[in-house]
Amino acid sequence: MLTGRQQEIWKFLTDYVDAHGYPPTVREIGEAVGLASPSTVHAHLANLERAGLIKRDPTKPRALELRREPRAEPARAADVHRLPLVGEIAAGGPLLAEQNVEEYLAVPEPLAGGGEEFLLRVKGDSMVNAGILDGDLVVVRREQTAQDGDIVVALAGDDETAEDATVKRFFRDGRRVRLQPENDELEPIFTDHVQILGKVTGVFRSL
Repeated sequence: MLTGRQQEIWKFLTDYVDAHGYPPTVREIGEAVGLASPSTVHAHLANLERAGLIKRDPTKPRALELRREPRAEPARAADVHRLPLVGEIAAGGPLLAEQNVEEYLAVPEPLAGGGEEFLLRVKGDSMVNAGILDGDLVVVRREQTAQDGDIVVALAGDDETAEDATVKRFFRDGRRVRLQPENDELEPIFTDHVQILGKVTGVFRSL
């Protein structure tokens, strides 16, 4: 998934091409989004290329192709997939899940899944080995079941009224469920009752 800065660059690229008919230079991109270092701009462009949004020719200053059909009119609401950000969850220790939408954040349509998805903010460092850090926004696809090894958002507790939301890797362990952290210093959570809220499909991180 794209970071906030990469989304900003993607929007500038599409707006610039729509207005001029050709792509901007690296210097123009940097000036538009407040990046002084060309190497930093190149790094963000490389991420956009890996995401399949652009194609570059490093031998030419403006040889940058957007992987979409050019628009002759401003972007419509349908061109942007907006996902609800619903509270914070604990990835280091259980925290009551607040199912209130804080805001809606734009996600590039090619990167948004086709299911019912939402965003949650991670708190804690229990998933660092999976590349999920404190403060990250995880993209979650609504699911009620999971397979062994899936990274899930789940409500876990000691009885049927589980109220503690957490991000962990899901495993069945006999009749119990093991919610495994991706941090060598932390122990797994074993529980008899767990409610799967969804599977983590991506991560947003602000730079």
